[in-house]
Amino acid sequence: MTLRRKIDAFLDRSIIRNGIIGVIIFNAIILGMETSDDLMAQAGWLILALDRLCLTIFVTEIAAKMFARGGRFFRDGWNVFDFVIVAVSLAPAGQGLSALRALRILRVLRVISAAPRLRRVVEGFITALPGMGSVFLLMGLIFYIGAVIATKLFGAAFPEWFGTLGRSAYTLFQIMTLESWSMGIVRPVMNEYPYAWIFFVPFIMITTFAVVNLLVGLIVNSMQDAHHEEDAANTDAYRDDVITRLNAIDARLEAMSREKSGD
Repeated sequence: MTLRRKIDAFLDRSIIRNGIIGVIIFNAIILGMETSDDLMAQAGWLILALDRLCLTIFVTEIAAKMFARGGRFFRDGWNVFDFVIVAVSLAPAGQGLSALRALRILRVLRVISAAPRLRRVVEGFITALPGMGSVFLLMGLIFYIGAVIATKLFGAAFPEWFGTLGRSAYTLFQIMTLESWSMGIVRPVMNEYPYAWIFFVPFIMITTFAVVNLLVGLIVNSMQDAHHEEDAANTDAYRDDVITRLNAIDARLEAMSREKSGD
């Protein structure tokens, strides 16, 4: 076995993967502690040293993967994701790059690539994006139509909520989330326009209970499909491994049979 294969096999060990997850979680705690002025005043040097230690571990892991896997490293989207996250963490804390340094907390997202279950959730979400785009387009049309109607009907009496198209769209978004929609918005509007419920109730039923649940359904279906694909891949891998072992056993038996025949 070559050195690259040994390093690759070492990195794939469960104890190494779990160790990296532990470092990611520990680093997240450290980055949270950096936001406390009191902690930084008392033990800032220690917190920064631990942060650099975690970053050193991440850089070493990425470098080892790049050496072990060569060109295959960048063919895996999760490897590219890890590489970008670590590269952002290495950005110098100079003028104009302070925002990049603040993005160091994105290292916590590495737990997604390190944990197979979380990876499955993200892959399901990404798979659902094309279908979600169509649903978002539908929701945008509904919001545009609703905002135009609300501005025409209620803009004169309630300019702070429905005075412009943008304000109407934002107010309708608040109503869709069901946050203070009744006592805060709809009932005051109904005091001026008693039949306003004819507009608001169907809008809530269409957006909150129909379109939003359609989005949830798309994501759940995509996650289930990703789960089934992973199970099928694991089954195929297990079957191939069993066949390989059976072929090896058959070859050994055949060799032993030949040796007995020669005797």
